[in-house]
Amino acid sequence: MPFFVYIAILYSNNMSKPKPIIRTIQLSDGREIKIETGVLAKQSDGAVVVSMGKTMLLATVVAAQEAKEDVDFMPLSVEYREKYAAFGRFPGGFLKREARPGDHEILVSRLIDRALRPLFPDDFHAETFVNVSLISADGEMMPDSLAGLAASAALAVSDIPFHGPIAEARVASINGEYKINPTFSELEEAELDIMVGATHDNILMVEGEMDEVSEETMLEAIKIAHEAIKPMCQAQKEL
Repeated sequence: MPFFVYIAILYSNNMSKPKPIIRTIQLSDGREIKIETGVLAKQSDGAVVVSMGKTMLLATVVAAQEAKEDVDFMPLSVEYREKYAAFGRFPGGFLKREARPGDHEILVSRLIDRALRPLFPDDFHAETFVNVSLISADGEMMPDSLAGLAASAALAVSDIPFHGPIAEARVASINGEYKINPTFSELEEAELDIMVGATHDNILMVEGEMDEVSEETMLEAIKIAHEAIKPMCQAQKEL
């Protein structure tokens, strides 16, 4: 065996694999959400993988070192993408590549932006880009309900100034019972479907649709979503 090959083999065998830092969030129905950092996208300012079952999202965040001259606003860009490859498929038809984001991806990006933007310091004007990509999908778990958590966790592990963390949770009312982060099949029978974004202490954003429901039902749904968000924020603080 050539000497340089032998050295390369010894080096590769002695290299220690990076150990992920993992925090687990337990939902009331027994399901788990995992936040993992320290392995993927290490050249970004912050990166995490958020998973629930076989559904996994990779969130990364990068920011410029300094703000551009004459910029008096927060130049934040948020992009959420769901690729065919996450479900083991590839685009068919004439267009073989996925180009522009679809309407659903744009709406999810706006939901993330709406919750994150108010929490940056008023004097922080450096360009910041948050990217959330679906890297694995099981066809049942709705990945967009984890996107806000993933984006915030990536900011939480970075050195970018941010008055968070935040998280988002979907709550649905199904046959009189409230369900946090329901599946696609469960949501078909829901009379109320809202996405709530919040910090540990305050509600930031509510978006959704519903049949005609009472005010008490709406307030209870928001309260249940906020209670589910609190441990998500605590897990990010531990990271």
